[in-house]
Amino acid sequence: MSSIINIGVTALTANQNALQTIGNNIANVNTPGYSRQQVQLQNIPGQFTGSGYFGKGVDVLTVKRIYDDFLTRQAATAQSVSASDATRYSYMKQLESLFPGGANGLGAAVSDMLNSFSDIANAPTDLTARSVVLARADEMASRFRAMADAMNELRIGTTSQLDVDVKAVNNLATQIGQANEKIALALGSGQPPNDLLDQRDQLIRDLNKYVQTTNIAADDGSLNIFLAGSQPLVLGKTVSPVGILHQDPYGDPTKAKLTITTGGVARVLEESTLGGGEMAGLLRFQNTDLTNASNLLGRMALAIGSKMNEQQSLGLDLNGNPGNPLFNLAAIPAALPQKTPANAGTAALSVSIQTNPSGTTSFLASNYDFTFASATTGTITRLSDGVQIPFDFGATNPVLLDGFQIQQSGAAAAGDRFLVTPYAGAARGINTAFSSPKDLAMASPLAASAGATNTGALTLQSLTVRTVPIPPAVTLTFTGPGTYTRSDTGATAYAYVPGQAIEYTVPPTTPQTGWSLTLKGIPKAGDTYTVNANPYPRLDAGNAQAMLNLRDLAMFDGGPLTDGYASVIAEIGTKVQGAQQSAKVSNDIATNLEKDRTSVAGVNLDEEAARMIQYQQAYQAAGKMMQIAQSIFDTLMASFSR
Repeated sequence: MSSIINIGVTALTANQNALQTIGNNIANVNTPGYSRQQVQLQNIPGQFTGSGYFGKGVDVLTVKRIYDDFLTRQAATAQSVSASDATRYSYMKQLESLFPGGANGLGAAVSDMLNSFSDIANAPTDLTARSVVLARADEMASRFRAMADAMNELRIGTTSQLDVDVKAVNNLATQIGQANEKIALALGSGQPPNDLLDQRDQLIRDLNKYVQTTNIAADDGSLNIFLAGSQPLVLGKTVSPVGILHQDPYGDPTKAKLTITTGGVARVLEESTLGGGEMAGLLRFQNTDLTNASNLLGRMALAIGSKMNEQQSLGLDLNGNPGNPLFNLAAIPAALPQKTPANAGTAALSVSIQTNPSGTTSFLASNYDFTFASATTGTITRLSDGVQIPFDFGATNPVLLDGFQIQQSGAAAAGDRFLVTPYAGAARGINTAFSSPKDLAMASPLAASAGATNTGALTLQSLTVRTVPIPPAVTLTFTGPGTYTRSDTGATAYAYVPGQAIEYTVPPTTPQTGWSLTLKGIPKAGDTYTVNANPYPRLDAGNAQAMLNLRDLAMFDGGPLTDGYASVIAEIGTKVQGAQQSAKVSNDIATNLEKDRTSVAGVNLDEEAARMIQYQQAYQAAGKMMQIAQSIFDTLMASFSR
């Protein structure tokens, strides 16, 4: 009789525990990180009798957590990559908003400034027209500065978010260490602490939103968490804190690096090893995307400002003086020497714009890494595209590079490195250099005039000043329709082709100096043309026309100057579209993997309802068994009482 009652009691208890677990699953259906649980039952070994073994009921073995380690790791990794791509896309959209088009864009300001020179070309002495040019120039410079300031604010915001994320990572790592300690103690009871395990897994998922991790289980049940492949963030309950170094190995304050401190020593984690996570996205945006955009903007400011200053210097103002710079430009910074580890040599590199011919049309939006293999030789890496260029300061000093000239002083040691950032500060440092309209050098210092007795059809097409001061007067005397002599070279005969430039410096001599004269029409023998100082500079607007012609100058990657801003918008827009696509793809992958994980570990209410009915019926049957046992017992007792 006692056996029937004991079996009924174990059945009631086991099914009650199963119903309690199902109820807990239903209660936590919306709890983040909760893994559904199941009661694992086992039969109590039967008792031997002469008639065989008779069962003694059921026992609860454990409460099992339904969990797939592989899917959990995959989902966490995919979530980390998605967080990185989504963060970068979010910040790229903010960056794109700083480059508006239309009338409020920088491109319109550049075009308006250059177009305003047409009024001076029509009326050289009109001070109102000259004032408009200065106002347009000031507006263009102001927009450069405003955009540079906005980008700097975006950089500051990125830096602040990195600091916030560092605190979040360290806090989560500390909680994971505490969870490891609790789990190791709880496992000593021989039963898994399911809720603690769920809590730790959720902490790891939260951590992967910030930085991608890997983990290895220890014998005591704790999980060791690693960053960047092999750097220990959590070992048992010991945490190695992370931090942000707001500079790169060259001391560039616009860059940031993630560090981890183990044993009191801070180690820099290379961005390429971080994988996913919000911090990886922020670092990529700040160190690459924002730097590239800054270089694109800085290149425009430096190229336009320098080219217009060059052209201004080739003209005469209303007082007859050579033109002073139209824009004040920030000094091009010297190359940054590597600080960690520090360079061993004494070398320093200075940077300036290539002159004669001007390097302003050869600029590329890039920084450059100089790596020395000896005291004067090594390799330049153009960081925008990874192209490597050998250099030898022993043979050529300065070295010419994409419109710049790099001058070495001192001696380098093998392994020394330098970072050249030619556009740092260019956009923030541009402003107009004067406010008097009379100081605009709009007159050409040269004039070309046909001989009074010419009988041919020779006419002037263009006269371009190449350098100042201007050379002495030169008279071209045509000896026929296809030849001429020059007053400065005697009887030497030169070929004449209509529409082909005649250079003061006869090719192949370089660089070109003095002037470039282009004539059209067919001359007759005895016709002359003279290039000399302009006798009426106040009435001339040759340099204003030269300024106006800069609109079509091939300056930015072969495109005209006025299309420079459009190319910047196009390049940034292309990168934003790429970031958007990456964010969408990685989000889809993360969503699908999370669905796969929750299909195994998540609570399904329909399934739990069916199981509840199952165990409810089993519980009721066990109760009925107890009633029958009680009835049998009562019948037995009644038979003894008679």
